[in-house]
Amino acid sequence: MDRAQLADFLRTRREALQPEDVGLPRGARRRTRGLRREEVAVLCGMSADYYARIEQRRGPMPSEPMLAALARGLHLTLDERDHLFRMAGHNTPSRRPDTDHVPPGMMRVLDRLQDTPAQIVNSLAETLVQTPLAVALIGDETGFTGMDRSLVHRWFTDPYARRIYP
Repeated sequence: MDRAQLADFLRTRREALQPEDVGLPRGARRRTRGLRREEVAVLCGMSADYYARIEQRRGPMPSEPMLAALARGLHLTLDERDHLFRMAGHNTPSRRPDTDHVPPGMMRVLDRLQDTPAQIVNSLAETLVQTPLAVALIGDETGFTGMDRSLVHRWFTDPYARRIYP
């Protein structure tokens, strides 16, 4: 793992994004270019301390799911995502159509739908990303693991899922 290169890459990608690019309010007082570290951490579903340590070249080797979350949160293209994985010492994920990567254009659309419940689902009926209103309406569907990730599987095995989706 090349800590310096990984940290520099994350910092430049963070600085390239503006709050309005990811559906966040700009706020009155901004001293930093681009997003704050705390904002990136929230977008990626990790602690601000963990993200700051990685960007300061002193963090642990990020896992593949954490790198996938960083790629989604920073709206990376497939090539940028692959570069991120290689810098962190992991094999690049497959580029099959049923991959969990959400293209930056779709993330921008979803980020602008903050007043609408919306979610992105892959071909296996696994929820990849949800707006806050979608989470409030049907619950957080991104935290499931194994077969339970699939809404179709949950519909047949979980009575609660059938109440939401009759």
